[in-house]
Amino acid sequence: MLIESFQNEKIKYLTRLLTDNRFRKKSEVFAVEGQQENERAQQFGFIPVEFFICEKVYRKEFPKGKVHEVSEKIYEKIAYRGSSEGIIGIYKTKESDLSLFNPKDNATVIIVEGVEKPGNLGAILRSCEAFGIDALIVSDGKTDFYNPNVIRSSVGCLFGMEVFQADNQQTFDYLQKNNFNIYTTIMDETAEDLFKRDLKQKSAVLFGTEHSGLSDFWIGKGKNTLIPMTGSIDSLNLSNAVAITCYEALRQKRD
Repeated sequence: MLIESFQNEKIKYLTRLLTDNRFRKKSEVFAVEGQQENERAQQFGFIPVEFFICEKVYRKEFPKGKVHEVSEKIYEKIAYRGSSEGIIGIYKTKESDLSLFNPKDNATVIIVEGVEKPGNLGAILRSCEAFGIDALIVSDGKTDFYNPNVIRSSVGCLFGMEVFQADNQQTFDYLQKNNFNIYTTIMDETAEDLFKRDLKQKSAVLFGTEHSGLSDFWIGKGKNTLIPMTGSIDSLNLSNAVAITCYEALRQKRD
């Protein structure tokens, strides 16, 4: 049956999943828009529940599972990208407890504290996945991993990453227990050049917010590290700083 009304209960449900973080967390499912993103979600083992498809836009074979066909007018209203691609899938969330992460002997992890902007988190995920980072840990995070803006800005890279949430103490205890070298991006007289740090070993590099950096909790808990710059400013956009660090870890391991 073709869904053509905005008052349809399924459309109301989907709209809440797309816009209401609390409802999404309570329901333990999330929505994924776009062909590539849906393909990546399934490629990396996320379990689909149902799909909303606009046949006039979606030109591929329908995915296996429960499919609701929607009119073009409905799809344009519920999709972030207007009428593009024609598919929104609903998937079950995965556990993000840090205790589930079993790091390799030379694992590199990125830790971001207090990241608030979904677009920033998505860009960070994209860099982590592209450069082979073993895990991203959001410490004291306020952002929902399954926010549509995170998925969209990561171009589905969220699905191929090990992603975890924990508070600062849990994160620090985990790093100590698993013998990580801890590098804190705190700028003071003890800070050393990132390119001189040995990222071939088991390493965790921590970043704070763009506004205030890492919190006082992390003072004295790692080796202070900075990205060398020659311009007149002394800081970078958070996602850019993470991207440089991720690439440096890959470069060292390849060398």
